[in-house]
Parts: sequence; structure tokens; C-alpha cells
Amino acid sequence: MKTIYQILFICLMTAPLHAQLYFPPTNSSTWATTDPSTLGWCQPKIDSLYHFLEANSTKAFILLKDGKIVLEKYFSGHSATNNWYWASAGKTLTSTLVGLAQQDNKLNISDLSSKYLGSGWTSCTPTQENKITIRHQLTMTTGLNDALADPYCTTNTCLQYKADAGTRWAYHNAPYTLLDKVIENATGSTLNQYINQKLKTTIGMDGIFLKQDFNNVYYSTARSMARFGLLILNKGNWNGTEVIKDQKY
Repeated sequence: MKTIYQILFICLMTAPLHAQLYFPPTNSSTWATTDPSTLGWCQPKIDSLYHFLEANSTKAFILLKDGKIVLEKYFSGHSATNNWYWASAGKTLTSTLVGLAQQDNKLNISDLSSKYLGSGWTSCTPTQENKITIRHQLTMTTGLNDALADPYCTTNTCLQYKADAGTRWAYHNAPYTLLDKVIENATGSTLNQYINQKLKTTIGMDGIFLKQDFNNVYYSTARSMARFGLLILNKGNWNGTEVIKDQKY
């Protein structure tokens, strides 16, 4: 897939394990910073990094240490308030929402996908289709054929049998995209309603899922991507609030 945009977010974990993580306030644009010179970083090397990023069509780059911003740079007219799409990085949001729905007892990842997508969501035989679970969608092991002309197509005629679920891995967007429908049918909320309720408000993210052809693509600011990364770095805990409680799977 052609890369049009890159947001690079790095959480450095070079500090001692007992280091206190900083979390930016959820109702403010304030975000504490650390001067890279206090870490012994060389400005010429930082400048060289920025030149590399710009040459590779990067829009935004944020680097955190202990939750604080050490480097933040925007390119090609992009700014801290501009939204851009997460592309396949948005799959991490989808998988998190599936986990939150399981946490709410709305689904179980061992459930058959057809429980939420209905029988005949693929063109497989009933026996073949009933081997596909939410876990297979999450792990891209549905066994559906990824070699079609349009691997994004989510209609049942595009979802064709190649192997039994769980026996073959392939990077296939369409079955993963259909997790959005699983979430919506399991929770009774739209994708945007559910992410607003379960994630965005708690950690102060902005952004929205927008429909593009067969895909639901997430758009946000780079800082919102960094907020989500900080949540994941801290194993689902946001400044003492346990957002992701289910560690079983």
C-alpha cells in the first residue's frame, strides 16, 4: 500500500523501570516537555533526523520520554492541529475496541464471527464459515483468500475460502475491517460512539472514523496518536484509571 503520510511516535523506555510516567491533562492542550539537551542529545543529530523525515514525506514526528515531549516537529505545512489518517495503524484502535467490548461482556473473541455478522457474511460453505471466530479476524487467520483483485472488499462475494480458519496467516484488510461491524452489532453503538464512550473521553483523544470505500479510516492529530501510544505503553492504565482491564487475552 502506498504510504502517503507518516506519523512517527516513539516511546523511549531507557529510563529506570520505576520512573514516573507523565500524563497530559485530558481537557487541555498543555503537554509537559523535556529539553533534549538535558538528556545529552546532540542537536546536529536531531537536525539530521528532521532532514531525513522531511525527505521521506513525514507530516508529524513526536518522541516522548516518560510521557513528556522531547521532540515534536511538523513538516510540509502540517501542524499540531491538523488531522491526518492513521492508515493501518488504526487497526490497533479496532483491536482495542474489540477488547473493551469483551471487557463489557458484549462479546468474546472466541465467538463465531457469524454471531455478529450473520450467516452468509462470506461465500464459504456454512461449515467453512462456522470455523471463523473473532480471534481469527484479529489475528488475520480467517483462511479467506487475500489474493483477490480488491483485498479491501467486504461483500460476501469477495470473501472466498482458501483454507480452514486458523491454518493460514495472510495480511487481509477486509476481514479485519468487518470487526467494525462486529463491534457495532455487539455493543449497539456506532464505531464512533463506542470509541468516544470507552476511550477518547478518558484519555483526551480527538479524531473520528470516516468511511472510505470499504474501509473505516481513523483521522486525528498526531498528539492524539501519542496519547493512545502512551496508554498502550502503560498497559491500558491512564494516570491511575484502568481503561483496559482485561489482560486475559
